[in-house]
Amino acid sequence: MSLFHTQDIRQKSFLITGGAGFIGSHIVDYLLTNGARKVRVLDNLSTGLQSNVDLFTQHPHYEFVLGDIRDTATCQLACAGMDYVSHQAALGSVPRSVKDPVSTNEVNVTGFLNMLTAAKDAAVKTFVFASSSAVYGDEPHLPKVEERIGNPLSPYAVTKKTNELYADVFSKLYGMNIIGFRYFNVFGERQDPNGPYAAVMPLFVSGIINNAAVFINGDGEQTRDFTYVDNAVQANIRGMLSADTDSFGQVYNIAVGEKFSVNFLYKAIRDLLQIPHEPTYRQEREGDIRNSLADISKAKRLLGYNPQYRFEDGLKLTVDYFKNMYTNNIN
Repeated sequence: MSLFHTQDIRQKSFLITGGAGFIGSHIVDYLLTNGARKVRVLDNLSTGLQSNVDLFTQHPHYEFVLGDIRDTATCQLACAGMDYVSHQAALGSVPRSVKDPVSTNEVNVTGFLNMLTAAKDAAVKTFVFASSSAVYGDEPHLPKVEERIGNPLSPYAVTKKTNELYADVFSKLYGMNIIGFRYFNVFGERQDPNGPYAAVMPLFVSGIINNAAVFINGDGEQTRDFTYVDNAVQANIRGMLSADTDSFGQVYNIAVGEKFSVNFLYKAIRDLLQIPHEPTYRQEREGDIRNSLADISKAKRLLGYNPQYRFEDGLKLTVDYFKNMYTNNIN
């Protein structure tokens, strides 16, 4: 993993909410590897995996808090003594939000507000959080620029837009240093391959390896700015440690700036695995955005963000990871 900071973090403490999750655990890994004084994870393990943080349990600077961001006392406890907060905890997935908008709102909006308030009360230096490209909704233009959004197409998108509104208010009202990241289709190792809302890449790899059905929604020509997880880690580290006052009170696209179709993704995975397989096409998903491509010039300018991994680089690492995982499980 590349080094994304130049500051000395040996006396700094970090709280990662959702740290047992996919992106969160990679942020934890980076901070512990690079000598942070304390890295505390807050997670209720509803979508995060214990196996993602088992890697860190013996590390002397790691601390785990089992708790729910919907509980205000838990949030206050987790923020106490922390210098920085990276808020990754959320109920992801557009389909999940369509099926259960109330739970999505409780976690993503009430939980977010609890964390913002706790961070304010604990006087943390900087609070960064995961937003989503879903906030662009029906805005048709490509590439997506931060200042131009449309109407949200799902309850999930509504919650992420609400997060951005709360962040803006807290930034202005209480003088907090807050930064939001609109992630574009982040993928990589440790992405959960199980459950009804599993991510597309591990599902594709598993289906091809096991000669099982692989489903593509719609015609498969919808495009995405697929973003390898280390790029998201870089954004969080640069955001938390930013010394540029102009960088605060902002949201940023976190992506690569390239788009590929789902059909292209499927064929690329199949080629890497070198296994003959054909997908099954089915109805489009409700609430999905048709095309997605990010303009990342703002993040480059104000955060020094520079994605280290292109789509093909990250895809090979990811396919190798899941291939090994499935092969070991079979054996």
